[in-house]
Amino acid sequence: MLTVILILFPLALSLILISVRQERAIRQLALAGSVAEFVLAVAAFITYKTSCHCNLLVTADWLSTLGVSLKFGMDGISLMMVMLTTFLVPVIILASFNHSYSKPAAFYSLILLMEMALVGVFVAFDGLVFYIFWELALIPAWFICAVWGGNDRIRITFKFFIYTFVGSLFMLVALLYVYFKTPLPHSFDFQWLYAARLTPSEQSWIFLAFFVAFAIKIPVFPFHTWQPDTYTAAPAAGSMLLAGIMLKMGLYGMIRWLIPVCHNTMQQFAPVVLVLAVTGIVYASIIAIRQQDMKRLVAYSSIAHVGLIAAGIFVLNPYAMQGAVIQMVSHGVNIVGLFIVIDLIEQRTGTRNISDLGGIALKAPRLAIVFLIILLGSIALPLTNGFIGEFLLLLGLFKYSMIFAAIAGLTIIFSAVYMLRMYQRTMLGKINEITALTTDLSWREMAALIPLVIMILWIGLFPMLFLNLTADDVIQVLNYCR
Repeated sequence: MLTVILILFPLALSLILISVRQERAIRQLALAGSVAEFVLAVAAFITYKTSCHCNLLVTADWLSTLGVSLKFGMDGISLMMVMLTTFLVPVIILASFNHSYSKPAAFYSLILLMEMALVGVFVAFDGLVFYIFWELALIPAWFICAVWGGNDRIRITFKFFIYTFVGSLFMLVALLYVYFKTPLPHSFDFQWLYAARLTPSEQSWIFLAFFVAFAIKIPVFPFHTWQPDTYTAAPAAGSMLLAGIMLKMGLYGMIRWLIPVCHNTMQQFAPVVLVLAVTGIVYASIIAIRQQDMKRLVAYSSIAHVGLIAAGIFVLNPYAMQGAVIQMVSHGVNIVGLFIVIDLIEQRTGTRNISDLGGIALKAPRLAIVFLIILLGSIALPLTNGFIGEFLLLLGLFKYSMIFAAIAGLTIIFSAVYMLRMYQRTMLGKINEITALTTDLSWREMAALIPLVIMILWIGLFPMLFLNLTADDVIQVLNYCR
């Protein structure tokens, strides 16, 4: 029942917020509700049993004649994604308090509606239900970007919508085909879909359809062209939701769908996907080095980092798969922290342009320290969260191919170049007329950033809590390919 509550609670709260008129009350209710949702996720974590493949399972008939049921549950991988989602949403809401949005009830209601859909994606154990939540997550994301975004937001969000909608159509066609290949009576239950009788040629085109849908959402090169513009034009909260949580839907889909359903073709397509992933790492990193807009720089850095995660998934060994799952969490924490810091700098100085800034550490030392910790996590410094995931990913890639591992490892060098360059030119150096009046972090801003700092250090220092949670489920996913 707790799984269902995790879905229904943010939905109910989003509907309640629509009727609230006072902006202060809207903010407080949204924050309190999102914190309560995180407490529910912690309760699920406490009751979770690693000895069981699927915990907190709830099943109810829906369209029983079509083999569709409301089946929800969690394995270790699902639980990690639910914990990430419910942890980041309160942080994003609190970080949004510095902005005064028009129609605040609609704004915060959409954030909670998106949280509901994201949780639904991660706990669904029925294919059609998974698809419904997948589509539901797109709607609030589009409205948040289109209504409260920056310049040229209509054109940019339309491009974002077209990309993701086309990808979703590919996934729907593939899903229906697999459904009709399940044993009689046909069912959308995950285990039935995994058991579908597909020939190698059928698996090949099913793989391509699913891969396009997931690659667009992540995004993997060359399906990435919607991402930098969308992240840049979106409001700060929209960028955080898209980069911190929503792109994980694509990576999660690869683990939950591609490997079990298309297990006979994974080895066939792995080299192609690896070439795309490592190309994206190098390509996005080089472009990031040349960026002056901090938000756009972080957008390209995200393409590089998730390219490494996607590569790790496709080498099909436990090291890389474990690294992919924990790096999904670490990437979410780090990129949300980076977007918050960039938003705070823009609020104080009126610009995100690196060349216009400098000397902020002299005026805002707390901001500089927090920024440095988040940045070090992003470039995978040992004892931070980024190191654990990237080390396991590169170890798994090395076992697959030294060449791919060497090229993918460039992400650590490149990220150090563009991240430290950004820090040096914004935080250090001389104060100028733009940064002269910069103020340090308020207690409310600290409250949004400190939980992220704690997670960066906690995962880096004590990773086994997270690795043990997903170890058995990673092995079970990989067993489909053996």
